[in-house]
Amino acid sequence: VQLQASGGGLVQAGGSPRLSCVASGYIFSRYNMAWFRQAPDKEREFVAAVTWREGNKFYGEFVKGRFTISRDNAKNTVYLQMNNLKPEDTAVYYCNRAGPTFLNWGQGTLVTVSS
Repeated sequence: VQLQASGGGLVQAGGSPRLSCVASGYIFSRYNMAWFRQAPDKEREFVAAVTWREGNKFYGEFVKGRFTISRDNAKNTVYLQMNNLKPEDTAVYYCNRAGPTFLNWGQGTLVTVSS
């Protein structure tokens, strides 16, 4: 089982990167998926989740309409479109199942937002 996140990097404030996460080793389409993030010296926090058929989406309060989660079950991939990034969005972003149990977290992808 593997979760491979990508799409991070150095972004200027106001930028709009799209993160991708490819899952392998399990039946991706049967599980709700989510993005989480962990900033330096902070605990991991919930960013967004999408149900298995993409019928419902949920977001952390700090998102405030700036991010959009989506998925492509045919590609075993979940996406996070981020808009209007702020320096406080700097973190390692991870994808995983939406819970209550989680897979190995993997490396995540680092997003660094410069002001």
